[in-house]
Amino acid sequence: MKDRERGGGCTPCVVPQPLKATALTYNPTPAHFSLNARIFYSCIKQPSPTSETNARRPSSPPNVTTHFLMDVRRRLPPKPPSATILSHQKAVASGDDRSSSSAKAGVVDRSPSPVPKASDALPLPLYLTNGIFFTLFFSVAYYLLHRWRDKIRSSTPLHVVTLSELAAIVSLIASFIYLLGFFGIDFVQSFITTSRGEEDSFVLEGEVEQHSEPKPRIVDPVPSLALASEEDEEIVKSVVCGSVPSYSLESKLGDCLRAASIRRQALERTTGRSLLGLPLEGLDYDSILGQCCEMPVGYVQIPVGIAGPLLLNGCEYMVPMATTEGCLVASTNRGCKAIFASGGATAILLKDGMTRAPVVRFATAERASQLKFFLEDAINFDTLSIVFNKSSRFARLQNIQCSIAGKNLYIRFTCSTGDAMGMNMVSKGVQNVLDFLQNDFPDMDVIGISGNFCSDKKPAAVNWIEGRGKSVVCEAVITEEVVKKVLKTTVPGLVELNMLKNLTGSAIAGSLGGFNAHAANIVSAVFIATGQDPAQNIESSHCITMMEAVNNGKDLHISVTMPSIEVGTVGGGTQLASQSACLNLLGVKGASHESPGSNARLLASVVAGAVLAGELSLMSAIAAGQLVRSHMKYNRSNRDIAAIASSV
Repeated sequence: MKDRERGGGCTPCVVPQPLKATALTYNPTPAHFSLNARIFYSCIKQPSPTSETNARRPSSPPNVTTHFLMDVRRRLPPKPPSATILSHQKAVASGDDRSSSSAKAGVVDRSPSPVPKASDALPLPLYLTNGIFFTLFFSVAYYLLHRWRDKIRSSTPLHVVTLSELAAIVSLIASFIYLLGFFGIDFVQSFITTSRGEEDSFVLEGEVEQHSEPKPRIVDPVPSLALASEEDEEIVKSVVCGSVPSYSLESKLGDCLRAASIRRQALERTTGRSLLGLPLEGLDYDSILGQCCEMPVGYVQIPVGIAGPLLLNGCEYMVPMATTEGCLVASTNRGCKAIFASGGATAILLKDGMTRAPVVRFATAERASQLKFFLEDAINFDTLSIVFNKSSRFARLQNIQCSIAGKNLYIRFTCSTGDAMGMNMVSKGVQNVLDFLQNDFPDMDVIGISGNFCSDKKPAAVNWIEGRGKSVVCEAVITEEVVKKVLKTTVPGLVELNMLKNLTGSAIAGSLGGFNAHAANIVSAVFIATGQDPAQNIESSHCITMMEAVNNGKDLHISVTMPSIEVGTVGGGTQLASQSACLNLLGVKGASHESPGSNARLLASVVAGAVLAGELSLMSAIAAGQLVRSHMKYNRSNRDIAAIASSV
């Protein structure tokens, strides 16, 4: 009996003398409080106030430790009673003689207080309170609407209210707040119930209680990475509980790799999902801080293939392509081979200008028209250019195009941006001009720095017609011999397929800038490999592919016209090690000091040349009926994925 009171094989709780420690058995489940807090929580629960136990309890003044334990008890939420404790409570209520013997043996009543509900704070029953507020809300709303209708009919100002109307408005607001809170009660309680259901349970030793196996929260095994120190473990716990924001780890720690590792650990513990397979080490996280990505937890591996050599403007280029689509690199490579064998391709740069179009508003359409005439007047262009060009030593204003919609004016600025893609550069220049215009047009209200007349990262006719970024046309003449031996098709077959597919088919589909076979495939692959913005693939893939027979119908003339290729060789992802290596492979790494902007223009020409090769090869595969067969051979894995997954 003494062993049972001391806890048997379990470690007894060390508590002050006035409180009697009870032996505990720990049932591990997902934890929400520290172990010490749970031990205190169990210790401070007093036995049931029976006459026998009260007679044996010594009277002593509460000490500091007792107050601390009671304070912990007040902070912790009540725990649901176990089945054994509930049966013990029933026995006490029915006057069973065994209850006194159980108390002597150390099994005492520890029934918790009932779980609080949000509706407990209401002075009346919930259904009655809801009925009152529902009735009040709709009655007051009807009264106010009726009164406002009368005021409108009698031309009485709405802001002139009587005392009854003021009371009605207050009642409407109060009932609305109550109803808004009422509808959120069940939602909040669902989270409270879930949280309480996952707490640890402490059971008195000596009680026989069968626990059902808890459902595992973690679906996938989470192999934890070894943390460097106990300090990192404490930081992970702080991130999980929310006391340390995840986004602030880099600034607090001063070590980007360590911050990514801690954030990754916290993410795995919070979600219960493993990030095994997502690499962490091997990336310079300092290089992406404040520039490329926030709150990193790793990086995605994308294989990079090489297509080429691409003979373009008399020079050979090996084109890097980052993709997970089988056959894409092989197909583009075959197109490069056909172009090389036919003497190469020629690329011509037509335009080079990035755009940004703010939207401003005036009180009247007349004032908006006055600003439109002012901006389009050639006399004012030089002054606006000086103001715009102050933003950068590379930014040079080229054109201002305005479009009006009522009293709203959309102003499309076009400027050169050197070797940068230039979105930030042109935005700074536009802001300078807007500030300058405020002097002559103080009533101008700038709604947004971008009004979608630019248009960025969206298919738009203005980009298809006017161009954005680099406008390039690329052409080549493929000989009849190469068409037959390399491409395995005929010139008439390619010409007919291009007319019916790329031109007629796209027109039937209502395509906008999509008169091609798969320009977006090549553009995306080159963009990812060279650190461009993948979202700008939308307008950069605007392309029309043309094919016609030349030289008495023997040879094939093919061209691609791409009016809005948006690329840069400095800034953004171009400075990352992998992407910088791909740019270096093309000979366009960084900015050109001899001719600013030439590297970005050359990259745009290479993109157009790669698209030309991809279009030529895919159209040949479709004309020859090889598309499905090649994809079945090269774009499908022969590995048994189920066996690989089971062996991991």
